[in-house]
Amino acid sequence: MRLGVLDVGSNTVHLLVVDAHHGAHPWPAHSEKVVLRLAEQIGPDGALTEFGAEGLVKAVAGARAAATGLGAETLIAFATSAVRDATNAPEVLARVRDTTGVRLEVLSGADEARMTFLAVRRWFGWSAGRLLVLDIGGGSLEIAAGIDEDPDVAESLPLGAGRLTRDWLGIAPGDAAPPPAEAVERLREHVDTLLDPVVARMTAVGWERPVATSKTFRTLARLAGAAPSGAGLWARRRLTRTGVRQVLGFVRHIPPAQLPELEGVSVGRAHQLLAGAVVAEAVMRRLGVDAVDICPWALREGVILRRLDHLEPV
Repeated sequence: MRLGVLDVGSNTVHLLVVDAHHGAHPWPAHSEKVVLRLAEQIGPDGALTEFGAEGLVKAVAGARAAATGLGAETLIAFATSAVRDATNAPEVLARVRDTTGVRLEVLSGADEARMTFLAVRRWFGWSAGRLLVLDIGGGSLEIAAGIDEDPDVAESLPLGAGRLTRDWLGIAPGDAAPPPAEAVERLREHVDTLLDPVVARMTAVGWERPVATSKTFRTLARLAGAAPSGAGLWARRRLTRTGVRQVLGFVRHIPPAQLPELEGVSVGRAHQLLAGAVVAEAVMRRLGVDAVDICPWALREGVILRRLDHLEPV
């Protein structure tokens, strides 16, 4: 069957169309995304701005048309932290539904962590043992650990790269100067403070194989010397804590306008790279993780796999 998955994230609205059936590897047939950076479209009152809401409606309408045109039998549509945390989320969701006919399911942070964990477990298999999974999104950081397909512990913290860039660094894509050192240090202290209550819970569960997923971790790994995307899906990619520290050490001095010049850094998210590096360094340091394997599967694949699990075998 052909499935469409619409992921309304904190940075992008991403449509993934896959061919899949029960018990099989889901193979991508089409992928397209619109960069909205909804995490940065939250006003002082906590509401998604009119500009952000209008952009979301247009992106969802376009994605539905594309999925229909590609023959998707089902469109699974969900939203994560940017919509979840907006004070006007019910109104925005109703507007999307009434205008496009698409009903967005808002995932909780814990559900994000669980779905991502499932995808990583399926990718690496049972031989990976007890997993630790880290995922830095635009609005939140998800951490999960366990031995089964459902993690023993699943945590979500408001430590997404887009959110922190907006609230703590105050930088925009075209800025000609990096943020002041004082702002970066305040951000590091904030991240450590929010990690405090989570560290003990995760450490108590334990793990044998630390894994990271998400665009942020993939970009950091590339800057630290991992294989480029052109090497293919199956190339092994790792990111060490030393590598993260080195990347953090130089990107904090580069103006946001120049960050897209670095290999592997996308224009749409370049200015969020510094905040993402701060979070990655902090969570690896606090959990005592020396290196993580990079998994190409994440939340979208987890949602697909969970849906396929509920289908009757052919």
